Amino acid sequence: MTPAVYLAQDPTLSDFGHDPWWIALIKIVVAFVFAVLATLLGVWFERRVVGFMQVRPGPNQVGPLGLLQTLADGLKMAFKEDILPKAADKVVYFFAPTISVICAVTALAVIPFGPMVSMFGHQTPLQVTDVPVAVLVILAASSMGIYGIVLGGWASGSTYPLLGGLRSSAQMISYEVAMGLSIVAVFMTAGTMSTSGIVAAQAGSDRSVSLGGFDLFAPGWYAILLLPSFIIYAISAVGETNRAPFDLPEAESELVAGFMTEYSSLKFALFMLAEYVNMVTVSAVATTLFLGGWRAPWPISIWSGANEGWFGLIWFFAKVILLVFVFVWLRGTLPRLRYDQFMRLGWRVLLPINLVWILALAGIRVLQKEDSQAVRWSIIGGALVVILLIALLWPDRKRRPDVTLQEQVDQRPQGSFPLPPMDLVVPPSPRARRGVAERQPANVGGGPAAVIDATPTEEKEG
Repeated sequence: MTPAVYLAQDPTLSDFGHDPWWIALIKIVVAFVFAVLATLLGVWFERRVVGFMQVRPGPNQVGPLGLLQTLADGLKMAFKEDILPKAADKVVYFFAPTISVICAVTALAVIPFGPMVSMFGHQTPLQVTDVPVAVLVILAASSMGIYGIVLGGWASGSTYPLLGGLRSSAQMISYEVAMGLSIVAVFMTAGTMSTSGIVAAQAGSDRSVSLGGFDLFAPGWYAILLLPSFIIYAISAVGETNRAPFDLPEAESELVAGFMTEYSSLKFALFMLAEYVNMVTVSAVATTLFLGGWRAPWPISIWSGANEGWFGLIWFFAKVILLVFVFVWLRGTLPRLRYDQFMRLGWRVLLPINLVWILALAGIRVLQKEDSQAVRWSIIGGALVVILLIALLWPDRKRRPDVTLQEQVDQRPQGSFPLPPMDLVVPPSPRARRGVAERQPANVGGGPAAVIDATPTEEKEG
């Protein structure tokens, strides 16, 4: 299928806003139901996969293959006692989980699930809406979700939830910077911030490459063309969703359950719903921005009808499930990082690499559009000079020489607290002789009693 045929199937911004109100309502309800079902199936999927990794069956009793186990757990949670902490701010405590869920579901409104289809006789795209800055809407919704976590931790009136909320906010804000910069490369390459436009741009980048007389298909997925951006986005997405190995806000060994410590019943279920919806949302965004969206992967895309009608839903959900599996895989294999290691990774590794990659990509695009060879060589020379200066001015981190304990003792300031000698030998206990005498058996035969020498070994040797 040629790029022209590809683009003919893609919805554009002009296709939105013309649906009857009831079709728009149907798409909104379906998107919300998808979020709830994704949570129910996501919990079951995670428990089954982790059980397989740990050589155990996982949930397999309630319903076929244990599919109803999550529903049973949800019903049990709904009938649990709803405990309200005495020191809690009741209004904020109640609305905090709701804020997290609303922000998580809002991002699904601009995700394209498929091409133009016929729905009750009306041609409509499989997408709730699209705007020229749709990706910024997703980033804004995920940023607003931080308020639900912070307010929930603060309103609980307890120490552990407050610390978990502060840690979660710092973590999500830090990794949102890296995530946003990784998406900048997609904007520069696609030339648009519309999600449907980015899917169409990836389809238009497909081409055939001749190698050894054979024509090989080269997909235009940005996960291949912009591999550094895809890797940074994937790492940032794990940190953004507070999933293992970056689940520091919920570290049981440090914070009990983090910001959810004082929540129970349906409020706890809402926070859990928001977490899994966020995981599905970042997977759907990665599918849209880097994996070609709802379009069929190669070699299925060779079939001319693979990207028509409702088939797009199949390819889209398959890619999302694959990315969710990666989340579960990481949880089952990697240990939790320390907080300082995690923050250092975000600010001192991902952020500099992202900035250098964006500058390099911008330079490459300028060189592609420049016809003059002199200007091209001037840009390349300037870039090399900048790289050389950065390498020369980069601070050299030298390890301090090891200082022995004796040197530390000798160099202590005058008038400091006296230190005991380092070769101190613990003296023998004065109770040792008496204890041995008390344990000496009585002389039953009337003969001379055996004398036990209770002198410590150190005194004998002396």
